[in-house]
Amino acid sequence: MREIPKWLKDLAAQKKAAFHTQKAQLLKQTLEDNFCTVCKEAKCPNRGECFCNGEATIMILGAICTRSCRFCSVPKHIKPKEPDINEPKKIADFVKQRNLKYLVLTMPTRDDLKDGGATHIFSVLKEVKKQNPDCLIEPLISDLQGNWEALKIILSAKPEVLGHNMETTPSLYTKVRVGASYPRSLELLKKAKEFAPDILTKSSLMLGLGETKEELKEVFRDLRKVDCDILTLGQYLAPTKEHLEVQSYPTQDYYEELKDFCLSIGFKAVLAGPFVRSSYKAGSLYQEAIKKRAV
Repeated sequence: MREIPKWLKDLAAQKKAAFHTQKAQLLKQTLEDNFCTVCKEAKCPNRGECFCNGEATIMILGAICTRSCRFCSVPKHIKPKEPDINEPKKIADFVKQRNLKYLVLTMPTRDDLKDGGATHIFSVLKEVKKQNPDCLIEPLISDLQGNWEALKIILSAKPEVLGHNMETTPSLYTKVRVGASYPRSLELLKKAKEFAPDILTKSSLMLGLGETKEELKEVFRDLRKVDCDILTLGQYLAPTKEHLEVQSYPTQDYYEELKDFCLSIGFKAVLAGPFVRSSYKAGSLYQEAIKKRAV
């Protein structure tokens, strides 16, 4: 296994320090007492920073995934529970109590549900909007197994951003994204724009899995062909020794080069760096994209 470079360890140590502050721990406890969070389940390195800023990503539809992607630490190989009918109100109440202005929702892939969980996602979005009309919402969804009617259900709740992650390059899909399909993921983002042109679309890729720069650029071009608006790029970090090994640790200069390329081909907002994750600074990215769209 490749050794993590010192500069990355130092950056990780800074982020870990923020996690142990009183402010971060208070929000962590409140969240974990009431919800599943991708912050915890995916062992996100930005938890401390986000919690200190009053930001978090809530995971709906439980914490058990029905797929076996080899990069992810979300639990799998366990039968998921049925969606919690009280979840929409619980989340809406939480948003109201904390006066949140931007909410990111993520979820495990639920291939066991006929609509991939779309009806439940719709219920959460509608209830949050009902109680918090000024709150902007960004759901990060699965590929729904290509069920475009289910996609329409989610979009009908009118989120501000619809996220779906490509994760990696086509050549690595069978190794990294078990059960997923590159063309299907791309088609979801394309259909989202066809069904709801005013809703921004967003995707994310991990670096360090063995992809080449040219392969990445091809994915970026593909995303722009389907009018994807927002992109995040971050370092893959193996959650355990049982997960895929890291093949490389690109420098910040490399991320900046990719960001410049992505902006040059038409993305409205891009965030790139080793600890960037799909929900990191989501509200700021949304505002940046909206300003670009207005020009």
